[in-house]
Amino acid sequence: MAVKSLIINPGSTSTKIGVFEDETLLFEETLRHSTEEIAQYASIVDQKDFRKEIIVNLLKEKNFDINSLNMVVGRGGMLKPIPGGTYAVSDDLLEDLKIGKQGQHASNLGGILAKEIGDSIGVPSYIVDPVVVDELDAISRYSGVPELPRTSVFHALNQKAVAKRYAKEQGKDYASLNLVVVHMGGGVSVGAHKQGKVVDVFNALDGDGAFSPERAGAVPSGALIKMCFSGQYTEKEVYKKICGNGGFNAYCNTNDMRDVDKMVEAGDAKAKEVRDAFIRQVAKDIGSMACVLEGKVDQIIVTGGIAYDKAVVEGLKAQAGWIAPMTIYPGEDELLALVQGGLRVLNGEEQAMVY
Repeated sequence: MAVKSLIINPGSTSTKIGVFEDETLLFEETLRHSTEEIAQYASIVDQKDFRKEIIVNLLKEKNFDINSLNMVVGRGGMLKPIPGGTYAVSDDLLEDLKIGKQGQHASNLGGILAKEIGDSIGVPSYIVDPVVVDELDAISRYSGVPELPRTSVFHALNQKAVAKRYAKEQGKDYASLNLVVVHMGGGVSVGAHKQGKVVDVFNALDGDGAFSPERAGAVPSGALIKMCFSGQYTEKEVYKKICGNGGFNAYCNTNDMRDVDKMVEAGDAKAKEVRDAFIRQVAKDIGSMACVLEGKVDQIIVTGGIAYDKAVVEGLKAQAGWIAPMTIYPGEDELLALVQGGLRVLNGEEQAMVY
């Protein structure tokens, strides 16, 4: 029997939903929320009823019977560090989403809304591979400064989804493969997937690996310390240089690789250097993760929006393609990744994880 699912992916000023029959999208909608609407609420969790009403009303407008759903899946939020997988939304998980265990973020609402809507019609609710997925082995956490351990913050949902997609297409078990997965979007994360676990990964947010359209990646630490104590910048301003205004934004005044390509085509030598430097840094990250896997790499998988860029992909193949064959899955489809996570549990391919 076909499984009907409601998928909920909340953002800071929008709520994206999709309704699926198995893996076939029936319809999707991005519900926009004005700054004024959001400003009425003191905290993110206070927005729950407002967002739920909008979702339920949209389903009514689409003449979709909410009682025909078999499951509801929400985007995972800022929970405690957990292994990857699909998690049933338990009371403990729900409580940590409400308090924002590792911070307040709109994605915390995903599991909360899924649980409330699922319970109202008597169907299970799940979250899948939130950004706090942490499967690092012990030695990957060492940074050289005990007070500053390396952390796992990366595009877990998309990385896990494409890794499992590749395994399925090859007729193999994800847990039997060694993969290097590269996500290139507003941030870049490169992970070593060793037999089903991401045992090492470059922090995609604020201080590791290649620079990206909006983030600086790893920077010279001594120079950064001097900048912090120069008296010229506030803590907030320095952080913005690292996360938000770094990378392409800093060098080319754009966070869009397509703009950088146009600059290169117009003969801008600086833009070409920036693009070439980006390719080299990502290739170096791939090489690093290949070392983590002791050179036993079954496949390199490249995904995210920048995977559409032919110049970048060809550059990565030239510099890192000798390590292992490369498969390209351009873009990212978070709604599909979320429904696939739920289906793997309902179809008995995986056990639901316990938080």
